[in-house]
Amino acid sequence: MKISVEKNIIFKSLSHVQNIVEKKNTIPVLSNILIEAKNNTIVLSATDMDISITETLNCNVIEEGSVTVSAHTLYDIIRKLPDGSEVEFISNDGKMFSIRSGKSRFSLGCLPKEEFPIIEIGKLNLEFSIDSQILLKLIEKTRFAISNEETRYFLNGIYFHKRSLENKQYLSMVATDGHRLAKIDYLLKENLPEIPGVIIPRKTVYELCKLLSDITGTIKINLDSNKIIFFINKSVLISKLIDGNFPDYEKVIPNNNTNILKVDRDVFSMAVDRVSTIINEKSPAIKFKLLKNLMNISSVDSESGLATEDIIIEYSGNQMEVGFNSKYILEMINNLEDDKINLSFNDTSSPVIATEQSSPDLIYVLMPMRV
Repeated sequence: MKISVEKNIIFKSLSHVQNIVEKKNTIPVLSNILIEAKNNTIVLSATDMDISITETLNCNVIEEGSVTVSAHTLYDIIRKLPDGSEVEFISNDGKMFSIRSGKSRFSLGCLPKEEFPIIEIGKLNLEFSIDSQILLKLIEKTRFAISNEETRYFLNGIYFHKRSLENKQYLSMVATDGHRLAKIDYLLKENLPEIPGVIIPRKTVYELCKLLSDITGTIKINLDSNKIIFFINKSVLISKLIDGNFPDYEKVIPNNNTNILKVDRDVFSMAVDRVSTIINEKSPAIKFKLLKNLMNISSVDSESGLATEDIIIEYSGNQMEVGFNSKYILEMINNLEDDKINLSFNDTSSPVIATEQSSPDLIYVLMPMRV
């Protein structure tokens, strides 16, 4: 195999592909990416057996062939080459892989293509299209609430489904870790096939965001109960789905929060950030004291002391004191965009709801903490 390609072209594709490869692998070939050169294109592939990616790019193929080589080492080499430089890949015997650019020369050990797992890109039961930036927004507004707790594996992803409400069809994404919940609906303007509720794994979600952030236009999605495939320009991302039952999230969303306050988002965010400076990670609670048109935010730490700040709000509901995880509050606020946001409460032991006027289909729910 012998190919020639510009550094910037190959680097962008390598940055996508090498992200899939785990740093530590018990199977050596899974630390590699597969490079296949033919018809003046190369196809880069990587897999961790749960997620796979292939990316196709045009280049000058002098001699066709295929080889697998260390993903992270190759990525680091290409990253350090000067922008705009021409890079040659050469593999004559399938045992050594040479990289040449300017006066730089590298030789890496490699493994044959036959040892690399076959990545199947077959058409699945359901197929539909969606605007890439709409999908990106749905994911970005919910992914922060995905659980990291491996024992509750069915919460380790985003629940993606189609639902009907008042004779309208929505695509919905929901994530929760048991302490907070993020849900966003997208009103469908055209009929889509019935999409079963599926849980897209956390790693897939984050890799998908990286791919979608680079493009505009429509992408195609294939899906069945076990697997989902995203066709994104010249990239194909394939992922297993989490085999589990996502909880009935509708039961978690309160419908009797009648104490509603409006607050300037930036003022609120900065005040929470300042007051939470003295608290430690083991006890991240801050307390809100709600008075007429005033919120007192406070925190106490046995070693650092006390912090308190008053901010002006629009509020005429019941006076109450309620505690929250400061990190969760900040993440929730920072994923809203309006200058003014709404928080609604029922009592000191019930979840708070956060919303904004410009995105009526976006809702955040947060459980309180004892302070």
